[in-house]
Amino acid sequence: MSIEKSVFGKMPDGTVIDSYTLRNTSGMTAQVITYGCRIVKLLTTDKKGNFGDVVLGHDTLDGYLEKGDVFGSTVGRYANRIGGAEFEIDGQKYMLAANDGKNSLHSAPGGFQNRVWRLKCSDNDDDAPSATFAYLSKDGECGFPGNLNVTVKYTLSTDNALIIDYGAQTDRETPVNLTNHSYFNISGDVGNSILSQELQIHADTITAVGTDLIPTGELTQVSGTPYDFNKPKTIGQDMKADDRLLKSCGGYDHNFVIKGADGMKKAAELYDQLSGRVMSVFTDMPGIQIYTANGFAPGATGKAGKKHLTHHAICMETQYFPDSVHHPEFPFQNLKPGENYSHTTIYKFTVR
Repeated sequence: MSIEKSVFGKMPDGTVIDSYTLRNTSGMTAQVITYGCRIVKLLTTDKKGNFGDVVLGHDTLDGYLEKGDVFGSTVGRYANRIGGAEFEIDGQKYMLAANDGKNSLHSAPGGFQNRVWRLKCSDNDDDAPSATFAYLSKDGECGFPGNLNVTVKYTLSTDNALIIDYGAQTDRETPVNLTNHSYFNISGDVGNSILSQELQIHADTITAVGTDLIPTGELTQVSGTPYDFNKPKTIGQDMKADDRLLKSCGGYDHNFVIKGADGMKKAAELYDQLSGRVMSVFTDMPGIQIYTANGFAPGATGKAGKKHLTHHAICMETQYFPDSVHHPEFPFQNLKPGENYSHTTIYKFTVR
């Protein structure tokens, strides 16, 4: 229905960070800023018709500039973990920053979440407005080879879905794995825990990992384990189970292998009984990382000064499997010149 532009803030060097607010005919609203190509607000209705913000974040740019902040961001060049913070292409080794023990997590520091993007184009469609953002990741940035042109398109559909289309092209072979790192609380109130929300994940296996959360290469069956969400259950139902990784992580931080052939498929569904909101996740990616906000920095606050509390949000990151660069058995290939990296994820909102 509309797209509105405003100034969200300024970087320490004076660079202006713009905000673009999209609204569809139903009033669903998505606000995106050019710093990190981040979703900073997502308004959807509850079962009573009242709008609520279903993503965590900050009111000002300063919050997003804090070290390690990824709220609502586009994460890359490679989301999730790369073991040993290194990989090889044609015998040449490329070194990354080791920011998660000896491993690389989210290509930080200096990943796409910490870069200033630009608006490439927009479509002020009466029914389904969209905005496309672009970023040029130069050869050698964060240790990755190749100049990578990246686009992320946000669209609000007529049926209240947020559609995210990712695209990229390179001039040298390079690994690419992009995702969105929104922290969702579909109750619309960050003061509510997500442990009572019902989650269903269409996955029979997860990627087995070691204590450092780097995949071993094996896939573990979820049947009979706390990771079985094939039938809807509350997130908190099995979180206290006697399970090594649940205990060490303080909750879920696992990659689920989505069932189904290539192409778009339903990966997961989240339901909040209090508000009646349902968020369905569709994607053409093979995996979805479920992270139950297992910890924040002491005293961390977000919008309106409200505290960010453990297990008061969930991330549902569609992506290639962690550390795919070291596992040829995983469904992943480096992006090469002349090829197009392209995938889509949809977060659709309804009420029940």
